[in-house]
Amino acid sequence: MAPIAVFAYSRPAHLERVVGALARNPEASASRLFVYSDAPKNSAAAGAVAQVRALARGIRGFAAVELVERESNQGVAKSIIEGVSSLTARFGRVIVLEDDLLPSEHFLAYMNGALDLYENANEVASVAGYFFPVAAPLPDTFFVRGADCWGWATWARAWTEFEPSGEKLLGELRRRGVEREFDFDGSYPYTRMLEEQIQGRNDSWAVRWYASAFLRGRLTLYPRSSQIQNIGADGSGVHVTKTNSFHHTAWGAPVSLETIPTQECVAGRRAFAMGLRGSTMSLAQRVLSRIARLASPLVRGER
Repeated sequence: MAPIAVFAYSRPAHLERVVGALARNPEASASRLFVYSDAPKNSAAAGAVAQVRALARGIRGFAAVELVERESNQGVAKSIIEGVSSLTARFGRVIVLEDDLLPSEHFLAYMNGALDLYENANEVASVAGYFFPVAAPLPDTFFVRGADCWGWATWARAWTEFEPSGEKLLGELRRRGVEREFDFDGSYPYTRMLEEQIQGRNDSWAVRWYASAFLRGRLTLYPRSSQIQNIGADGSGVHVTKTNSFHHTAWGAPVSLETIPTQECVAGRRAFAMGLRGSTMSLAQRVLSRIARLASPLVRGER
């Protein structure tokens, strides 16, 4: 079984749900769990971080549990990059979760099965656990170009291709003139996200992982039935705002795994773009709603 890395910060209730769900997977008892706990960035977060660490020390139901306590605040990007690099170097593969990504009871079976199935397929960079709640007809599993970040797995051979320099990645995207394709034909502003990472306006490791895989023409395997429910889009997180755009009313069905051609699925890419457009529209609606509220005389305190 691949080792499992769970990255946590200051949400003990979310972590408890995620680890509890993981433990209900039949494969958990044969899996090694690594919980990475970032240090508080300020005194206000210290209590919650201490609760996270106390919770992690009491985790049971796995072959082994190791708590990695950071002594200084690294931020999500550095923490994940260093953690994934360490575990892939040590074990050759890793399954990655954050403390707000709730796995189904079939998550580990799907992840480990896919890791075995495509271990020697150099065209495949990773395995994704989440897929958008779209109604498009899709095969049980399919490939989309790039890489993803909501419950995923990879191998050492693929992670060595991760390019941490946003400047290099953006320069290559522009040199090839593929920014629109990188943005899923305008469905989501990934290029702008990468620009803002370079400017220090976000701390996204994920956009760099996506760009690294995209530029090499690598693929990620997705399940038709999402094996992940995002429980962090409730306003509690540092990097995800409150939204219902990613919520599944039906999810977690067992995934039928079989070897499929290692090429991008046209229908899968179209469905992915559809999901991105839905999340972008939701974001725009929230921004417009906030602007409208701020413009209201009552909100400004005027009578």
